[in-house]
Amino acid sequence: MTIRPLTLDDIADQRAYERERVGFRREVIAVKRRRRVSIGPVVTLTFENRLTMRFQVQEMARAEKLITDSQIQRELDVYNRLLPAPGELSATIFLELTSEEQLRNWLPRLVGIEGSVLLEIGEGTSRHLVRSVPEAEHETHLTRPEVTSAVHYVRFPFTSGAQAAFHIGPVRLVVDHAEYSEGWPGVAMSDASRAELSRDLAGD
Repeated sequence: MTIRPLTLDDIADQRAYERERVGFRREVIAVKRRRRVSIGPVVTLTFENRLTMRFQVQEMARAEKLITDSQIQRELDVYNRLLPAPGELSATIFLELTSEEQLRNWLPRLVGIEGSVLLEIGEGTSRHLVRSVPEAEHETHLTRPEVTSAVHYVRFPFTSGAQAAFHIGPVRLVVDHAEYSEGWPGVAMSDASRAELSRDLAGD
């Protein structure tokens, strides 16, 4: 099964969204809690699905006061590209940097971070490694040779063997970037997160 792209019919107009926003934000925050994993002090991944992408479009339309179909369709075209296809996971990488000093320190050092996240699935001789792949369209806008962005969009393409192993676990997330020693040996993914993401792999 393939995740159905978002359409204009999925996006509430501004007045309707304001009425549902408090409850919808509460729902999305609860879901994102299971879909967010921090690796060390700087790198956080949020694994995206149709709900999180709808929230992104609704909030963008609200912030930018987008009201016409053509304006909202442009946002849908951008965010639909981030929906995971069956057999893959899709994630946003956030570099959690809150000060000018941190930005100056980390952004030049972490060039290439978007290709440096690994899912270690299983153990021993049956272990599978799935590496992050930058989302092609966004990479052209976000990647620079001398400094990286604080946000990246990536995919994790699975083989059938890795997908089967993911459902069983265990799973660890690791960053193997040379300038980010804090990313090794990584962090274990919780069973709740793994169950949530297993549905993405199945295209639910």
